[in-house]
Amino acid sequence: MIKLYGVPRSRSLRVSWTLEELGLDWQYHFINFAKGDSRSESFLAVNPCGKVPALVDNDLVVTESAAIVLHLAEKYGDRTLLPTLGSDASALHHQWVSFIICELEQPLWTIGKHKFALPEELRQHSMFAVAKWEFDKAAALAENWLPDSDFLLGDKLSAADILLGHTLLWATRFEQDIPPKLAAYRDRVTARPAMVKALEKEVAGAE
Repeated sequence: MIKLYGVPRSRSLRVSWTLEELGLDWQYHFINFAKGDSRSESFLAVNPCGKVPALVDNDLVVTESAAIVLHLAEKYGDRTLLPTLGSDASALHHQWVSFIICELEQPLWTIGKHKFALPEELRQHSMFAVAKWEFDKAAALAENWLPDSDFLLGDKLSAADILLGHTLLWATRFEQDIPPKLAAYRDRVTARPAMVKALEKEVAGAE
């Protein structure tokens, strides 16, 4: 059995979305940070960082959301979410994954850290302007790179689409400006039944 530890709409959503796209059986375990679940002995045994998401796949524990998504795609996807290894498309996929995690997501996490994650005495409101500048710059690049096809690599969903779609949802929740082509892509990709089902399962699991 696959177990996913997470919080609704956090980075765990990109993992639950992947699980649903692959049609896998999985259990959701809500980690209530307000109640101290992330500091519990049982959860720290799964992820010593005390962060979500964390995935338990039989005897394997994987943390870091992009790594989990890629693991699931490689192990269970039969290449449905990944291009052929060593192909030009695979190189572009690597590029998108790196860009999403390193450039597009990081300003959003800066906002998150200074809104709620850091101890209050360390939060700096001045960082919001810096993060917005960084996000706007990365979003403009993504807008220019985005192909005219439905997905990043053509007419087929990839793991990178899941990562980008979720990151854009996160940007929307943080009230960032999304360029028009990127916004249309966000709406199209995140309307997929697997994403909707994943979010419903996460929300139900947190009730």
